[in-house]
Amino acid sequence: MLATYRSLRAVATIPAAALVVVVCTACEQHAHDDSQPRPAAAASSHETSSGGRSVDVQIVDALNTRYGVHPGFRSNHAKGVVVQGVFVPTPQAAALSRSPLFAGVRVPVTVRFSDAGGFPDLHDGAKLAKPHGMSIKFHLRDGAESDIVTNSLKFFTVSTPEDFRDLQLAAATSPPDGPRSPAFEAFLKSHSSVEAANATVGTPDSFADEQYFGIDAFIFVNQAGDRQPFRYIIAPEKVVHLSEDDAARQPPNFLVDELPRRIEHGVVTFHLTAQLAAPEDQTRDPTQAWPDDRKVVDLGALTIRHAVADSDALQQRLLFTPGRLTDGIEPSDDPLIAARDGSYAVSFTRRSPASATPAFQREAKEREESDLNAASSQPPHAANIDR
Repeated sequence: MLATYRSLRAVATIPAAALVVVVCTACEQHAHDDSQPRPAAAASSHETSSGGRSVDVQIVDALNTRYGVHPGFRSNHAKGVVVQGVFVPTPQAAALSRSPLFAGVRVPVTVRFSDAGGFPDLHDGAKLAKPHGMSIKFHLRDGAESDIVTNSLKFFTVSTPEDFRDLQLAAATSPPDGPRSPAFEAFLKSHSSVEAANATVGTPDSFADEQYFGIDAFIFVNQAGDRQPFRYIIAPEKVVHLSEDDAARQPPNFLVDELPRRIEHGVVTFHLTAQLAAPEDQTRDPTQAWPDDRKVVDLGALTIRHAVADSDALQQRLLFTPGRLTDGIEPSDDPLIAARDGSYAVSFTRRSPASATPAFQREAKEREESDLNAASSQPPHAANIDR
């Protein structure tokens, strides 16, 4: 779906030691602290919309229309599993960004892998379970946190929050595994990026054997003030995809169950990388992938070492959002970043109402406004000039 916040630290922080036509950005997941730098607040472009509801609320409502309401679960990427590990940055990362993520020290991480969709009991090998998601929460030494939210789409299905909402509503007019309705067919015909993006995903034999993409563009800022647009790519040691028939023959929870068993026999390693934009590459539209020949830099190794004893309970308290950033990493002009932050906050409030305190609501609002303000203040990046 699209993203969110960190509520009170005692609630959302954890000890350091996740169509036929696919429709998500990675999931709704996250938590917060006041040490995060924020640009000055600006009026949210998501505040004015039809019926008096913000687009953030409309997105969650649309997901609930499509998948139903399942108390205690995310409105998208409802099913998942939580694990823990450590991130070790490379010197190359520090040259690109002054972020404390890349300061040269080991950073504890909490990672959630997930199936797409709002059905908590979805078969892990179902078409609706794609794209699978991977979200990372970094626990910094000063108590601050930062998140990365990714999924297995190589580029996104739509380019605006409104189109994401309308995709859910169009899909809701067809049964999950039945023929497409005329309304759904019309939407797909007018948005060719949806099926183009869906064609890039498969079903892995393990969450550990999938590659995940950041979708949205962000901006690295280094010690000298140099700015470099980029998109995250999280690379496994190998990619292994199952055929559709093989995926259907697996047990319903084969991905969620396999990862903890695998960790019992050894660590799982990914490399966090960044694809660097060239001067002519646009950053606003996540449906437009950058050329494959763009430079990719290894930012560091992410090693998963431990399963979590009560993953289901922890998932209810966790909230990951792409807009929770440190100094040295800024949002681009992609409008989906703020929309993901806002809609994930709405979803968190609904699934974990006891955690959605006034302080959480205030921080969620501030973060979305900061995303919007930062995006609107970005100098146009090359091809964005004509957009």
